[in-house]
Amino acid sequence: MTLLALVRALHPLVRAEATAEAPAAGMEAADLEQSVWLRLLERRSGPGQPADPARWVRAAVRAEARAARRRARREHPCPPDELPADGAARPERIAERADERRALRAAVGRLPGNCPRLLGAMLAAHDPTYREIAGELGISQGSLGPTRSRCLGCLRRMLAAEVVAPDAGGMER
Repeated sequence: MTLLALVRALHPLVRAEATAEAPAAGMEAADLEQSVWLRLLERRSGPGQPADPARWVRAAVRAEARAARRRARREHPCPPDELPADGAARPERIAERADERRALRAAVGRLPGNCPRLLGAMLAAHDPTYREIAGELGISQGSLGPTRSRCLGCLRRMLAAEVVAPDAGGMER
């Protein structure tokens, strides 16, 4: 029997079994039905067509429903009161901040002279003091401020050339 003929023959049974088992599994009948069809396709690429298709469908629907129940027991949604109100710690915001830090570090690395070393030291995670930075770089503490200003100005000009600012109408050029 071809796959298309098998699907046509089993469709009413799969739909009925999935509709019966889905509520107990805590899932949509269509999702359960789709899982069974995928399992059938996987089987067709492996050992072949089941000997008793109706029996196989019933067993596959029940197996998928059991798997869904096990997944539901393991998964625990995060209660809304545990989510930060401002959205600062949401995964997408964390990813955006990481991208921004990577872009900043890449831009700092392209600066000329000692600027990458100086700004890299200032961006260090342990938040060093001027004295620590001056000792690390081997320069006087008094020259850190002016050098930092020049490096930041260079970084600002470099980033302004890379990022297109919106014009007065709010549209990008």
